[in-house]
Amino acid sequence: MKHFVGSGLLALSLAFAAPVVAQETIRFAVTDIDGLEALQREMGPFKDAFEAASGLKVEFFPVSGRTIAVEAMAADQVDFVLTGPAEYVVFNARLDAQPVVTFKRPDYYSNVVVLDASPVQTPEDLKGMKISFGEIGSTSQHLGPVDLLAAAGLVYSVDYEPVFLNRNVAVEALISGDIAAVGLNRTHIDKITEKFPDQKFRVIVKGEQLPDDILLASPTVSPEVVDIVRKTFAEQSDALLAAVTSTEENEKYIGGSFNATVTDADYDVVRKMYENIGITEFTEFVGE
Repeated sequence: MKHFVGSGLLALSLAFAAPVVAQETIRFAVTDIDGLEALQREMGPFKDAFEAASGLKVEFFPVSGRTIAVEAMAADQVDFVLTGPAEYVVFNARLDAQPVVTFKRPDYYSNVVVLDASPVQTPEDLKGMKISFGEIGSTSQHLGPVDLLAAAGLVYSVDYEPVFLNRNVAVEALISGDIAAVGLNRTHIDKITEKFPDQKFRVIVKGEQLPDDILLASPTVSPEVVDIVRKTFAEQSDALLAAVTSTEENEKYIGGSFNATVTDADYDVVRKMYENIGITEFTEFVGE
């Protein structure tokens, strides 16, 4: 009888452990790091630190962008994806991917910028003009700046003409007078100031802190594994942040933090941003 009870308890414990054992290797992708070599270089220190802290093994799954990443998750080729706020909304709508932990980026907010000598003083002054945004569908370079203009009463593609130019090309167009303003994030202002030292730029409207980048999980990942990942970030945040920010690609997270209590509702603000550009179904990436 004792043998039977002991065997039964052992079997029960193994049954509960099975989901974790079955997924002891998690497949991991990052939407804005292109290719395996770059992924290993930029996320290798994080991989080592996370494996040591969690007991899970990480297998990199290289992608060449957000569309490939969402298709890979749909095909059950990847378990966890690190991506941006706008991308998360699409992953969630298409696949019911769930938020796990956010990667906070300090000073992550949108701006609308003009030349300092421009007669434009307020967003309302841009009515009837041409405005350049960065990558189409980008939270900080497209959706965020559009949201700032919408708050000023300007309707997208009605009250102004949106164009999409490479950042440096956009600044050159700004200098030549071909466009009136550029939408970009805080980091990009530093970059254009350095790239064009003879020019002075002026922010006519600045946004609030944007929702953070997010690590999301496929709905096929067991709750036990998701819990392990969340717990690891919550309990080993200092070590993981040091590892993440040790590479050039991830310098944007220096001074940041992780939030393992994130919910889907935290990204409703991004859904509202999509609505500003006429999108109410979130199953496709803008421009693709």
